[in-house]
Amino acid sequence: MTQFLPPNLLALFAPRDPIPYLPPLEKLPHEKHHNQPYSGIAPYIREFEDPRDAPPPTRAETREERMERKRREKIERRQQEVESELKLWDPHNDPNAQGDAFKTLFVARVNYDTTESKLRREFEVYGPIKRIYMVYNKRSGKPRGYAFIEYEHERDMHCEYPQTPVVAKAVVGRAEGQVVAKV
Repeated sequence: MTQFLPPNLLALFAPRDPIPYLPPLEKLPHEKHHNQPYSGIAPYIREFEDPRDAPPPTRAETREERMERKRREKIERRQQEVESELKLWDPHNDPNAQGDAFKTLFVARVNYDTTESKLRREFEVYGPIKRIYMVYNKRSGKPRGYAFIEYEHERDMHCEYPQTPVVAKAVVGRAEGQVVAKV
């Protein structure tokens, strides 16, 4: 097929000149002759340090030891933070704790679309509500999914609310975490 190509294209397919031969620079390893035979390191041992004069080796910390040390330091640091915060905490002057804890109902697993008016409508059946506090995320302003409902009377909080179908999906309990005995 190439015989039908014009001469200018045939010149593109012409073979190159052969690579010129150069003699090797060194002999091959099996052709080399060594004047001195191989020897060991015995003559150089006297140049080494004496092990008795060398300083004791320093022991490096392993990865597991470093992780354990950091974990211990973190626990100690957190305990110190908790102790210092505990000294500063005064339950009687807490600005977030309002109302009577014995009259407060805790409602969890509240749908994020639920508003305070919906909660008031569902729970006002059991008695007059003094205050509803839904907890919101401080950064985004979205609800956190739980609320506190404070009733006017403590007996209203102990009604038969768990049997209602609307409240069956929510977790309801007394908010006794706010109860503080004054000494």
